[in-house]
Amino acid sequence: FSAVVLLSSLHGMLLPKMGTRLTTSPPAGHLRPGEPRSFQAVLPPELWIHLAVVACGSRLEETLVMLKSAVLFSHRKIQFHIFTEDSLKPEFDKQLRQWPDSYTKKFEHRIYSITFSVGNPQEWKKLFKPCAAQRLFLPVILKDVDSLLYVDTDVLFLRPVDDIWKLLRLFNSTQLAAMAPEHEIPKIGWYSRFARHPFYGSAGVNSGVMLMNLTRIRSTQFKNSMIPTGLAWEDMLYPLYQKYKNAITWGDQDLLNIIFYFNPECLYVFPCQWNYRPDHCMYGSNCREAEHEGVSILHGNRGVYHDDKQPTFKALYEAIRDFPFQDNLFQSMYYPLQLKFLETVHTLCGRIPQVFLKQIEKTMKRAYEKHVIIHVGPNQIH
Repeated sequence: FSAVVLLSSLHGMLLPKMGTRLTTSPPAGHLRPGEPRSFQAVLPPELWIHLAVVACGSRLEETLVMLKSAVLFSHRKIQFHIFTEDSLKPEFDKQLRQWPDSYTKKFEHRIYSITFSVGNPQEWKKLFKPCAAQRLFLPVILKDVDSLLYVDTDVLFLRPVDDIWKLLRLFNSTQLAAMAPEHEIPKIGWYSRFARHPFYGSAGVNSGVMLMNLTRIRSTQFKNSMIPTGLAWEDMLYPLYQKYKNAITWGDQDLLNIIFYFNPECLYVFPCQWNYRPDHCMYGSNCREAEHEGVSILHGNRGVYHDDKQPTFKALYEAIRDFPFQDNLFQSMYYPLQLKFLETVHTLCGRIPQVFLKQIEKTMKRAYEKHVIIHVGPNQIH
């Protein structure tokens, strides 16, 4: 058989059970040249990816779908840091423990209560959305964590989390956080038209996907508009809020924009494909990087996973939510997704399906090929 025929025949039988090994695998402990060792053997805990999310109110399902997307496609082991109300803690724990072993071995999770170390907790809790301000306190709470990826609950990973984690290596000596622009076209952006407070750059930044070097944040003195000298992160938060609370609309995101307005050298700006929102397509496509590379991280803000205003976003959310863990990724996720997208072509976002599908297709192919090479072995394909 040709490699193509063999791969085609394996396509249906391998992926449904990605956690199992075929008998053609090498003996345990033996590695072929170039074969990656399992991440448990290679990665000590200090090299894990750390992913944080804050979930309050009705965000349980949405958060679990986000975590599922992270685990489905990632290679490196992930430590989840889940901040939530006490009433949701048991359900998070129960749901995550019910996932199949082949996936639960890819992550560990810790669940935290909502806590605010400075100022009035009730005031912080009401800032913009329930508990969203918690993210501002992550450098203070997670004292033993060096670097962290924070995402909103309404985010979906369409490629391995490992890929955005690599952007930490691109930080220069002063950068300590990374976000995407709030808008690609400043003259029609929200901040440039309506903000009553300072904001980063010409269009502001969106904090729904935020990569942080927490060690640097904890050790930096930040320039500010309150006093002539620098302030530590924790000491700055409440005075900043008190000064601008009557001028801010988007809560903690506005506070972050103010911080980086005064400290622009501290921010690395990554392109919109890493935080792709309805704004990038609902008025016409305006995220050039996503047009070239495909969407890497989808951010379904404004509740678009749960209404019919942006069916393309909803289709992706439902495809990942409904995917049975052990099934074939192509048959049970990708092909149904393509069919669903055909129903969205009447919308501006639905007219560019390749933007949404490019990365997820590439990720699935990579996972599939890796599975064939590792579990069947390159020498078995003739």
